[in-house]
Amino acid sequence: MPEPWFFVDMNNEPQGRQWALMIGSLGVVYGDIGTSPLYALRECFGQAHGVIATPAHVLGIVSLVVWTLTLIVSVKYLVFVMRANNRGEGGILALLALLHQGGEATRGKLMGRFLILGAFGAALLYGDGMITPAITVLSAIEGLEVATPLFKPFVLPISVGILLLLFSLQRHGTGRIGNIFGPVMVIWFLVLAVLGLRSAVQTPGIFAALNPYHAIHFLFENPRQSFLVLGAVFLSVTGVEALYADMGHFGATPIRKAWFGVAFPGLVLNYFGQGALILRDATAVQNPFYYLAPPWAVYWLVGLATLAAVIASQALITGTYSLTMQGIQMGLLPRMKIRHTSQSAMGQIYVPSVNWALMLASIGLVLGFRSSSSLASAYGIAVSLTMLITTALFYAAARHLWKWPVALAASVAGFFFLIELAFVCANALKVLSGGWFPLLVGLVFSLCMLTWSLGRKTLRDRLSGNFLPFDVFLKDLEANPPRRVPGIAVFLSGNPTGTPLALLHNLKHNKVLHDHVIILSILSRDVPHVAEEDRLKVEQLKPDIFRLTGYYGFMEQPDIPELLKKLDRKVLKFEMMKATFFLSRESIIPGRKKGMAQWRKQIFAALSRNAQPVTAYFRLPANRVVELGMQVEL
Repeated sequence: MPEPWFFVDMNNEPQGRQWALMIGSLGVVYGDIGTSPLYALRECFGQAHGVIATPAHVLGIVSLVVWTLTLIVSVKYLVFVMRANNRGEGGILALLALLHQGGEATRGKLMGRFLILGAFGAALLYGDGMITPAITVLSAIEGLEVATPLFKPFVLPISVGILLLLFSLQRHGTGRIGNIFGPVMVIWFLVLAVLGLRSAVQTPGIFAALNPYHAIHFLFENPRQSFLVLGAVFLSVTGVEALYADMGHFGATPIRKAWFGVAFPGLVLNYFGQGALILRDATAVQNPFYYLAPPWAVYWLVGLATLAAVIASQALITGTYSLTMQGIQMGLLPRMKIRHTSQSAMGQIYVPSVNWALMLASIGLVLGFRSSSSLASAYGIAVSLTMLITTALFYAAARHLWKWPVALAASVAGFFFLIELAFVCANALKVLSGGWFPLLVGLVFSLCMLTWSLGRKTLRDRLSGNFLPFDVFLKDLEANPPRRVPGIAVFLSGNPTGTPLALLHNLKHNKVLHDHVIILSILSRDVPHVAEEDRLKVEQLKPDIFRLTGYYGFMEQPDIPELLKKLDRKVLKFEMMKATFFLSRESIIPGRKKGMAQWRKQIFAALSRNAQPVTAYFRLPANRVVELGMQVEL
């Protein structure tokens, strides 16, 4: 259900805890959007747009930036979109899972369209996760050139070194360093506010930009030029999806309070300050952020900006880890190695394959584009498309889940859709100069997601013909009892009602059955977390045969040994050293059967071969596992 209204605290957290969550959200949620002043206004007046820094243009662009922050962040996300939460969790995949719970109204073809939209929107975030570390770190280090041109040859090596260090430290977890993220970002936003206010009071005329008339006048005075500038204006809200995606970590109320109490005032004052500086000195458009600082403070500001850039990058990196785990649990991505870096905080995870892919891509972007201004051309298109997709899914939630009237849902969603469509079109003009990269990443990842989802469904359909109804198996077991051997056999089954293929193969080839048999199925639910009391369902089919079903949310990773500890000793005394886990491993052979296209079968087979083994993913002890292989032709 959506939140009742704006500042209602659904979690009833104590006041001290609310403050801690508020400060913490500044470090994680607002890291990316908080570093936008490093480059956003500079790009608006870049040579590519040909905007001369006249007073009217400065007021118009600053007004556009301020009202973009207000409408997109303050109104769309904080008032409306964050109401569409899946038991407190946000983000495109969480919203997709929420729509899947909507019953018949959101099933069938309609859900298929939602799946395509959601997969593409989620995939675009991987492109954002590659670009954000590159552009934020590079734009921070470029401040050294403001101090002295002598540092220019060292900007790229220093940026690459920081990125190498950042990604190399990921395997150790972010728990300790994460504790300082919030306080550092508090200092960052205070510095933004002080620098901006210091400049703005010298030229108070800049505050006229609060009047949206200046933004509208700029847009209509020279439509072609202003349309080009919209792509740079959009840089001021990149990272806004983190508001929605990270709401499960902090809650809606702390995120809102952090925005309106700290982040929003700091950003607005800084943009006012940069605009005021440009009004006084048009040459400051080269780097208005660093020119705000007095000469003696530039090195200190570069250091603080670098810390803020690292924090912004960290937020996107950990966000892609969470996105990956959600995708795996929802059946959109193959199993990958996931390491939990904290025993107390379940949200702290590390995905090695994703980490190294992000590192190589980020460093490649730095070396390929060589400046944050060039890299800005690749930034924006992915985030703007993701926003557009979120708006479309929000409309679906409003109509099908909350039963809003068509007029209300269309007017709210349509208003933001038109604004974001303008940003998408403006950013689309930069596709050839770099915007192709996040689009390519989004297309590749979404293709993999949709192919994996379709492939799993096709595989289930192929295997369903081989499943023996369990009641038939039990009757045959009574009629032809096999030899029994000591111990406990656990057969993993993807079908919660049929007979596991591994069980049939074991009987066929080994001619034995253990004294106690457990048939275990792991199912993912369309909720972030499953309550512990609902984690395990136990059915006793025979005195010595049990069917267990374990339930996990899309933010949780299954742990079978921990799950089996929940077995009541009165039902079965489970001892790991007496148990053997039987798994069936399917080798996919792309055949000529109808269904998937041949090229998609090849992709699915490759993804299946490279997926993490079931043993490691479910944390099974390797010395207690027996795998029975079979070939399946698609």
